[in-house]
Amino acid sequence: MKIEKIKIDSEYIKLQDLLKLGGAVETGGQAKVVIQNGDVTVNGEVCTMRGKKMQKGDIAVFDSLEIIVE
Repeated sequence: MKIEKIKIDSEYIKLQDLLKLGGAVETGGQAKVVIQNGDVTVNGEVCTMRGKKMQKGDIAVFDSLEIIVE
């Protein structure tokens, strides 16, 4: 599994934006589809909310990519 760490300066980043920033998807449209299909887990649980607020310490996994918010 590949691990990508994303540093944020704000309180949170939306899940769909995190997937784009981490390189898991190319567009917001792709992010919407994979999230709504239940293909993304957040902290070990399936998440279907693309606007989910991801905070420091949260982990999103899609395909074979783990994205950690720092």
